[in-house]
Amino acid sequence: MAKDVNGEKFADIMNKLPDNATISSLAELFKMFGDPTRAKILSILQVRAMYVGELAEAMGMTNSAISHQLRVLRSAKLVKGTKEGKEVRYTLDDDHVTKILEYGITHVTEK
Repeated sequence: MAKDVNGEKFADIMNKLPDNATISSLAELFKMFGDPTRAKILSILQVRAMYVGELAEAMGMTNSAISHQLRVLRSAKLVKGTKEGKEVRYTLDDDHVTKILEYGITHVTEK
């Protein structure tokens, strides 16, 4: 027999949760924001699209280090690159990423 939690059956509560695969994917997504370098890259790209060299200069890092972080962010579908001639211009993948950043900043700066 399922226990009650403030009048609601425990099984009913558990049925309202996302499945385990979705929870795991969510945890992986938030890991991307857990690295200060990646969080700063995302914040910069929220202001405007940039090339690897521009990001490297802004971050005080090598092009190689930035490229590595961008690969990680691309694999998490947080950034996307558009080929422009010999270079790739990076932007946030979609408006959801902007909202996650905005909500996160709001949360950590509230008093």
